[in-house]
Amino acid sequence: MTTRITWLGHSAFQVETSGKSILIDPFFEGNPVAQVSADDVNADVIIVTHGHGDHVGDTVAIAKRTGALVISNFEIVTWLHNQGVEHAHPMHIGGSHAFDFGTVKLTIAHHGSSLPDGSDGGNPTGVILKTAGGNLYFAGDTGLFGDMKLIGEENLAVAVIPVGDNFTMGPDDSIRATQFLQPKTVIPCHFDTWPLIEQDVDDWSRRIAAETTARPTVLQIGECFEL
Repeated sequence: MTTRITWLGHSAFQVETSGKSILIDPFFEGNPVAQVSADDVNADVIIVTHGHGDHVGDTVAIAKRTGALVISNFEIVTWLHNQGVEHAHPMHIGGSHAFDFGTVKLTIAHHGSSLPDGSDGGNPTGVILKTAGGNLYFAGDTGLFGDMKLIGEENLAVAVIPVGDNFTMGPDDSIRATQFLQPKTVIPCHFDTWPLIEQDVDDWSRRIAAETTARPTVLQIGECFEL
């Protein structure tokens, strides 16, 4: 069964698998590189890695319009309920749950998670999404950490990792992260949205090919990768 991953800009992705459309960190309003708006996208499921505005993004508007199930940590789900989101599933780090589209497991991430109004967003997370097409890892916003070696034991078909530096891992640490994770394919995100996180991803791609066993795949916004 085909699983399709489409980059929507910054850290926003759409995953289509098992007949479901899953949005990861859907940030469009205020995103200078976004090519779609919150009104343009449809979703059955939304997964939010942490509370920052460039990741929670348009979750509330999309969930209210589509009725999508939102999956995130307990604190963010509580906040979303207070914003009028009716369908949400709370989880936390280390926990997993089997849904009709696949299994979701939340992992640690080293970052912050305050919500747009200053509320407590709990701990930031990464996401392992086990689909019929293969196991996907969305690192979220994070620095490098040694337990990525454990995540690498999950037989990852794809790892999606930030490379923009300043707020997250930069190119050097993302190379080490890829060595730890050992995915078949690695996709960069969280770069070039603003000048502060501009990166030469062509050079990054060459280094991934030379220094790791993963296949680098640099997507253009709106481009998809299929498993």
